[in-house]
Amino acid sequence: MEQLLHYCWKHKIWPLEGLQTTDGRSVEVIDPGLHNHHAGPDFFNAKVKVGGTLWVGNVEIHDRASHWYQHGHDKDEHYNNVVLHIVGEADRDVQTQEGHYVPQLCLKVPPSVQENYEELLKTDQYPPCYKIIPTLTPLIVHSWMAALQTERLEQKTIAIQQRAQERNGSWEDAYFQTLARNYGFGINGEAFEAWARHIPLSAVGKHRDDLFQIEAIFMGQAGLLELSTIPERYQQQALNEGYFAKLRNEYQYLAHKFQLEPMNAQLWRFLRLRPQNFPHIRISQLANLYYQRKAGLSELIECPDVISLSEKMHTQVTPYWETHYTFGSESIRNAKHLSPFSINLLLINTCIPLLFAYGRYTCREELCDRAFDFLEQLKAENNHIIRMWQACGLDVKSAGDSQALIQLKKEYCDKKDCLRCRIGYEYLKRNEISK
Repeated sequence: MEQLLHYCWKHKIWPLEGLQTTDGRSVEVIDPGLHNHHAGPDFFNAKVKVGGTLWVGNVEIHDRASHWYQHGHDKDEHYNNVVLHIVGEADRDVQTQEGHYVPQLCLKVPPSVQENYEELLKTDQYPPCYKIIPTLTPLIVHSWMAALQTERLEQKTIAIQQRAQERNGSWEDAYFQTLARNYGFGINGEAFEAWARHIPLSAVGKHRDDLFQIEAIFMGQAGLLELSTIPERYQQQALNEGYFAKLRNEYQYLAHKFQLEPMNAQLWRFLRLRPQNFPHIRISQLANLYYQRKAGLSELIECPDVISLSEKMHTQVTPYWETHYTFGSESIRNAKHLSPFSINLLLINTCIPLLFAYGRYTCREELCDRAFDFLEQLKAENNHIIRMWQACGLDVKSAGDSQALIQLKKEYCDKKDCLRCRIGYEYLKRNEISK
C-alpha cells in the first residue's frame, strides 16, 4: 500500500479540492517535490499550503502514522524539515527530533488504481499490461523507449567503468574484457570474462606480430591446452596431429616467461552449445582479431559509421580450426567467419556501450551521440523478448528499440516494478469506462 501512496502522491492522483490535515486545516499541493530514491525523506523540496501558510520542505509517506516512530524518524535530524506527513491511516500524531508536530494528511488510493495495480501483479499473461499497449500514443511509446535506451547504456557504462578501475584505469583492457564477455554469447559469457582477466595484454602485446604465439597464450590461459580437457576418444588423434602439442609447448615457454596461470577449464560450458560457439572457435577468432590490430579502442573511437565499425569486427579462425571444432575432432573445412548476426550483437553489446562509456569518461558528447546514432542504424535483435513485445503490438525498428525493450523486461517487468514504468502508469490510471 505504501508504494501506491508514493505513486499517487508523485503523480498527483488525489481530489482537486477538500484536502485537509488530521486537525482540520486545508491543504493545497503546489508541488509534490522531487522523489528521493536514497536515504532520507521520500520527497524533497515540496511546496504545500497548510491552513493558508506556504511551506517549502520535505514530505514523508507511510501506511500508518506510527511507522514514523518504528523507523526512528523522531530521532533523526534529517526529518526535521518534513512539512507534511502523508499516511494511509493516521493512528497517532508524530513529532520531529526538535519536538515539532508534523501536519498529517490522510490520502486514500483510488479504488480503480488499487484494482489495476492488483491486476498487474496477479495476471498470468506476460507482460501484464498487454491490454493497454495498442492504445498508447506514439509520443508515449517513443519517449519511454528513448529513456529506456539511455538507461540501458548508462547501466552498461557502470560495468565497463568498473572493469577499467579493476585494470588500473586501462580502458583498452576494459574493452577487451567486455568484448570477450560478449563473445560468450550468453552461455559462456561469465567464463569468457574470467578468461579475459587471465590475459595480460601488456605481455601478449610483446608477441603481437606472431599469431601462433597469441593463440598459444589465449588457448593456454583458457585452460584448454591440458590433455584432460579433450574427450578421450579424440586425445590420441589430437596428439598425432601435432598442433595441440605444438601449442602446448609454446604456451609452457610463454607461461614461464610471463609467470602465467591458466583459468579453471571446468568453467567452460559445452552442453547444448552449437559447435560454432565452442570456446576453441571463439578464442581462435579473438586471437585473429587481436592479431589484425583493427578492433582496438582507438580504432573503435575513430569509426565514423556503422559499416566501417562492422568491417573492423570481421574475423575468422586460424588454419587449424578451419577443419576442427575441438582438438583432434576433424570437420568439413570452413573458414568459420563471424556471422553478420554475431557481429550485430557484438556491435550492440560491446562497441556501442564502450563508445558511450568512453564518451562519458572523457566528456566527449560527440561519442555519446554517435553511440545513439549507431543504435538507430543497426538491425533490431531477434529473440524471445523482442518477439513478445511485437506480439503485444509494439513496433521494433532498430537496435535502439530492441535494447530499450530488453531493459523494460529485465528491469521493470521481471521485477514487477510497474509503478516506475510509464506503460504501468497508463495502465494504473485507467478507469472503469476505459476497461
